[in-house]
Amino acid sequence: METSRTQRAYRFRFYPTPGQENLLRRTLGCVRLVYNKALALRSETWTREQRNVSYRDTSKALTGWKKSEGLAFLNDVSCVPLQQALRHLQTAYSSFFNHTGDFPAFKRKAHGGSATFTRYAFTWDGCKRHLKLAKMKEPLRVIWSRTLPVKAVPSSVTISLDAAGRWHVSILVEEHVKPIPRTDTRIGVDMGVDFLAALSDGEKIPNPRFRKRNAKRLGKAQRNLARKQKGSRNYEKARLKVARIQAQGADRRKDFLHKLSTRIIRENQTVVLEDLAVRNMCRKAAPKEDRAHPGRYLPNGRAAKRGLNRSITDAGWRMFRTMLEYKAAWYGRQLIVIDRWYPSSQICSHCGKNNGKKPLNVRAWTCPYCHTTHDRDVNAAKNILAAGLAVNVCGDGRKHHNN
Repeated sequence: METSRTQRAYRFRFYPTPGQENLLRRTLGCVRLVYNKALALRSETWTREQRNVSYRDTSKALTGWKKSEGLAFLNDVSCVPLQQALRHLQTAYSSFFNHTGDFPAFKRKAHGGSATFTRYAFTWDGCKRHLKLAKMKEPLRVIWSRTLPVKAVPSSVTISLDAAGRWHVSILVEEHVKPIPRTDTRIGVDMGVDFLAALSDGEKIPNPRFRKRNAKRLGKAQRNLARKQKGSRNYEKARLKVARIQAQGADRRKDFLHKLSTRIIRENQTVVLEDLAVRNMCRKAAPKEDRAHPGRYLPNGRAAKRGLNRSITDAGWRMFRTMLEYKAAWYGRQLIVIDRWYPSSQICSHCGKNNGKKPLNVRAWTCPYCHTTHDRDVNAAKNILAAGLAVNVCGDGRKHHNN
């Protein structure tokens, strides 16, 4: 079985010394400043002159910023992360114009930050597993919780600080991934809220609801934060406590989705998903206007939608799909995504008749044509699998679904 070469990132926790932390925090601050100034320059130039500012223009502007008196401190940190920040901004603009991402936003200090060091800005000793960044005298104290590939040579290193005050290093290496043995098993997956996923073989994956588990602790911490004065030390302590509770839930969610996606990819040769518009489903619902009193809006216009938003984001549908996509590419599996408008919950998986829309509170129903009783989610997963296999044969899923 032939192996494929791919770039893979390994993420580790590390604990810097006070001197290293001081340098890293200054580096993150300079990276954030350069990114925001370049974004402001490009936006203002387009607004005033209707002229595009390229990556080369921002690189020349960075040279001028370093020579100015007020920004001379940019020379105290490595120049590589600053240049990489401009490259990341260019990538963000390209994604926006290609309709694959949002318009670049300004970076905030409260969100932490990251800095990328290319090969000439760090020193790597694979035998001793020592990683030393530019302008540092000692290697970082990294907790090697995973094993790196043998003779791995990192192409880039990204240092990040999250909102909870934790330091992480992401090491990008080129790895030979060996596909796992083929299997004849195929599965359809229907994503939900009550159950995270229903599989076409009848299995239903419970929704862990990690946000609900920490709801009381998080609410208490947020109320405590609201009573603090912004800018004070007590405010920063309370903010860190809120961020750590949120980070704990995010880590648990990611760990659960990694294990679930790996199991599904390993056990099935073909996986079929529905193309859900998660972003549209999570948008805030506009309040409904009261027809009896023009200009007034009904009080419950946002409440129901907000509750659904929290359930969807807590489930992590988009993250789960992303994991399935790159793991299927790694291990030689097939992932099929069918059209979002396919009526998977309306069709009887036994006879193929469309029985029309059903309210969300109807979790089981009986087909009036063949008198087969269905579980709503499992039936939808079976229809998704059948549609995905048809897409694989026809080669045009959207056209097949609309017809």
